[in-house]
Parts: sequence; C-alpha cells; structure tokens
Amino acid sequence: MDPITLTSDRLRLRVFVPEDEDIVYAHCQDPAIRRWTTVPDPYPREAASFFLNRIVPDGWRDDTDYAFAVEPLDGGPLFASVGLHNRGSGVWEVGFWLAPEQRGRGYMTEVVRTAAHWAFTGLGCVRLVWRAETGNTASRAVAERVGFALEGVQRAGLLHNGTLRDAWVGSLLPSDFGLPSPVPYLPPREAPPSVDPRAAALPEDSGTVGPGA
Repeated sequence: MDPITLTSDRLRLRVFVPEDEDIVYAHCQDPAIRRWTTVPDPYPREAASFFLNRIVPDGWRDDTDYAFAVEPLDGGPLFASVGLHNRGSGVWEVGFWLAPEQRGRGYMTEVVRTAAHWAFTGLGCVRLVWRAETGNTASRAVAERVGFALEGVQRAGLLHNGTLRDAWVGSLLPSDFGLPSPVPYLPPREAPPSVDPRAAALPEDSGTVGPGA
C-alpha cells in the first residue's frame, strides 16, 4: 500500500521517514517505553535507523505492518507512534507508545481510535486486537477508553527481550464503532439458565432437607 496520512481533531498520523531518527531515538530512551513495549532495551541509535529504514518501508510495501508517526495537526515534532500489524484472516493488532511529556492529555486514545477506524474502513479488518503485558495499566486504560472488550490473560503471550510475559488481551469489532463487518458475525445467544429436572418435579413445600437433618 502507498503510504497515507490520517487526521483526527488534534493530530496528524503520517508515515515515518529516515529524518525522524533523532527524535525516535530520543523518545525510546524513556524507561516506560522500553519497559512496557517491545522496543529493544537498551535502545541504541542503530535500532532507530533500522526501524525507519527497514521495518517501516518493508511493512508498507508488503502490507504487513503500517507504522505511523503522530504529530500535532497545527505543527510540531512527532511525539507518539502507532502501528497496525497484520495477523492474518482479517485480524490486525495495534501497538503504540507516547512520549512522557504528552501523557495525560487523551492523545493516545484519539490516536488509537483513529487508527482503528481506518483499519475497519480501509483494511477490511474484522477484529482488532490489543495486547499489553499484565500490569501495564496505562495501555489498558487507553484500550478501555477506545472501547476494546477485555477478554482475559494470555499466558506467555508476549516475548520481550528474550523473556515470555503474560499479556492482557482485548478486541474491538467494526460493530463497536457502528460499522459493518466485511464478514458476517453471529455471536452465540445466551443459553437459558439450566434447571435441575429433579428439583422441577418436586411439589412446592415438599419438606425436603439436606443430608444429616
């Protein structure tokens, strides 16, 4: 796919370029980004160069990973990243990081909502997955505000710096945004409460008691 630009009320999501190396390298020195995301730790300058010159263009060319740099709509340097990763069969996964000085302003919720809308309307996504290492409450708060349904814990779900870690998992469907799905979805009906046939056959006030009475 040819690179595109997305916009929200306050932000522009554009494709990373090699000239972003200095600022990407600087942001990824943040301890929280290195601790909770899958960027290398420590994060050398070579990692920023490899990301911008290989991972980003290869992902767009092969339609496997779409990475966006996030910057203010009215101008200013990039301060966040969001990526959509193809997991096959119409399933995509979202990942993101945010520079520390911009946290607490609702930016990441706005970014993820914008990327999710494009996934559903532009990529034919039928299910968008969010995962974060258990304990990453900031990422979980973003997912919940966007509308992801939390589905539980995926044991050994994330590999980070050679160690498998448990992950919270959530999903977002096109219907959560009021959008049609490319593939029909039929959720199961709730089963009626089960009834013990023996109990149903007993007359009212039968006087039955439990063992040892």
